[in-house]
Amino acid sequence: MGNPLNMAMVSLENSLSPQETLQEFSNKLTSMLPLVSELGDIIQMGTLVWKLKLLKSGANYANSQLHMVQAEVLLLASGIENLPPSGEADRLVKSLKNCKVRYFRNRGDRLLMEDGFNLLTVIKGVKMYRRGRQWDCVNDFLSPTLSEFNRTFGEDFKLFHQLLSPAMLSTTQNGKIVHGLDGVPDKGPVLFVGYHQLLAMEWAALIEGFLREKKTVIRTGAHQVFFAGNYETLRQELSLFDFVSMYGAVPVSPINTYKLFERNEFVLLYPGGVREALHRKGETYKLFWPDQTEFVRMAARFGVTVIPFGCVGEDDFLEIVVDYNDQKNIPYIRDEIKSFNRDFTRLRDTVKGEDGNQVLHLPVVLPKLPGRLYFLFGRPIEMEGMDNVLTDRKKANQVYFQIELEVENAMSYLKRKRNEDPYRSIARRALYQATWGPSAQVPTFEP
Repeated sequence: MGNPLNMAMVSLENSLSPQETLQEFSNKLTSMLPLVSELGDIIQMGTLVWKLKLLKSGANYANSQLHMVQAEVLLLASGIENLPPSGEADRLVKSLKNCKVRYFRNRGDRLLMEDGFNLLTVIKGVKMYRRGRQWDCVNDFLSPTLSEFNRTFGEDFKLFHQLLSPAMLSTTQNGKIVHGLDGVPDKGPVLFVGYHQLLAMEWAALIEGFLREKKTVIRTGAHQVFFAGNYETLRQELSLFDFVSMYGAVPVSPINTYKLFERNEFVLLYPGGVREALHRKGETYKLFWPDQTEFVRMAARFGVTVIPFGCVGEDDFLEIVVDYNDQKNIPYIRDEIKSFNRDFTRLRDTVKGEDGNQVLHLPVVLPKLPGRLYFLFGRPIEMEGMDNVLTDRKKANQVYFQIELEVENAMSYLKRKRNEDPYRSIARRALYQATWGPSAQVPTFEP
């Protein structure tokens, strides 16, 4: 039973040539055929009827007890159902009190026997791997495995990466801008502070870049919508929500940032938060940072290296046609947005003006002919020994505004220099990779 094609691919070696792979696959598939034809001889009709009656009796008893199950349950449901009745997963998730379900629409009902399915990936994504009674987003994190990385960025996000073709530059301690991430320290704690692009389109590219070059996971302070249990239905297809958790994101809070610094982690913070990622028309590359310097004082306490960074490219990919200002004037949509945001604790209740307007909504955008995404990581700011920042608010404000200015300068630099990039156009990049291979790193402008 199950999907025979996926089951035959389970133990195929990646090192085989295409011809050898095809021959090995054919042999495995052929060896499975006799098993199907022999089922009729193995299972006699009388035996089958008796087993079905026994199964029905057991199922009736189990169904009557489901409401008493208190344990945490993970339910994996395939889309190509051969034996279970249709809708069984929907019925079970309503009956079990503490249940999470993940659907795999293109897989058969023998998930664990099929190629490309990783149970550990699912468990980590749904935040059910833990060392204690409660899940700890900081201490229970397991770094992505090589197979998870290859699946995510070599398959799932491959086209997205090719469209963005991110170019990363960094700044050394002597102020020299270089290609790659040589200017970024190899050891933590490090805090990256930067601009949040429209719909957070830069985040996956940033995570991939550091895993490839620095072999380091960046722990992102993310909005609580990625972790709130009341929106579990949004996660049931092993979507972006699970991906965010699997690659180290934590709910943004001072406590979690404190714990990450204690562990000498690489931490990513967007002071502009949702207000930047869901900005309005005409606000591209505008910072919405509140006058709150807590992260500066915490960085000084742990001797963190702070790296301001800028990122540009959203205006080469997307154009906002309907923003929040338009949506709030439409009664039905306005009510839906209010209802959706009601269940979340506002992170900036004390911040006045637009900097505190962290309303979750989905702007309507139109795609453009893809350009390119650019990152510039600024000169590292060593907070070691800045004890006066802990007690002197004026000094903390100076460091805060210095970081903000560095981010703005980085974006100004990238907006100017990207005009010198001969491969800013997707057509030129496609021609380059057609010549040098799809995995070739496309060059960019000289710093």
